[in-house]
Amino acid sequence: MHCPSPLKADRPPPERSGRFLEILLQRTLKVDFVSDVSCPWCAIGLESLQQAAARLGPDVDIDVHFQPFELNPDMPAGGQDIAEHLAQKYGASAAQTEATRAEIRRRASALGLSFSMDKRARIYNTFDSHRLLHWAHEEGQEGSQLALKKRLFKAYFEDGENPGDHDVLVRLAREVGLDPERARSILASGAYTREVHDLEHFYLEQGIHSVPAIIINERHLIQGGQPVAAFEQALREISAIQS
Repeated sequence: MHCPSPLKADRPPPERSGRFLEILLQRTLKVDFVSDVSCPWCAIGLESLQQAAARLGPDVDIDVHFQPFELNPDMPAGGQDIAEHLAQKYGASAAQTEATRAEIRRRASALGLSFSMDKRARIYNTFDSHRLLHWAHEEGQEGSQLALKKRLFKAYFEDGENPGDHDVLVRLAREVGLDPERARSILASGAYTREVHDLEHFYLEQGIHSVPAIIINERHLIQGGQPVAAFEQALREISAIQS
């Protein structure tokens, strides 16, 4: 892990709203969490990050903004069998795939996550879930985007649901307190398509080609689903620099 390592700082990400650049407290660390909802290491990384932040106590807070990244932007709506996909994309054998799945289960379980790998049989297109997450940030209450992100992770990794299915997405939005009719309207339209594409392009330009990528205060980059202790050390170091 490279921590802290500088990110390209030639320009800030495309603006969403004034809240996007806001740092609420002097010791609040702004975190841009670049990820995909079908990425198991992203779910593990988020849980690790949150547990690390909890260890810091009240003196340091993190303000998390979820940024879009698509592992498989050309995936058709119906998705693809996950074993077939991994074999085609990475050349992974059945034994290698099972070893990776076992490691993911182990890491997830250590964090208190219950991944049901047997239910997660397919890889899906996730673009509409990113549009809904963007909407949750723009129009939702404080914490709405985080709640939706975690619910999306649970729906896919624990329940095996399709994060591109509009009925699933509307139900998940309702479950975290967002307006389901507004969610359905967003999904049925092209709302936030340009904004999500702009953000995806921005982070690719910044050299982000794998996720999760955690960018703190728009400068320090932590890559991968790191253990809790690694995130804790990084957050302490960066907060010390800030203070």
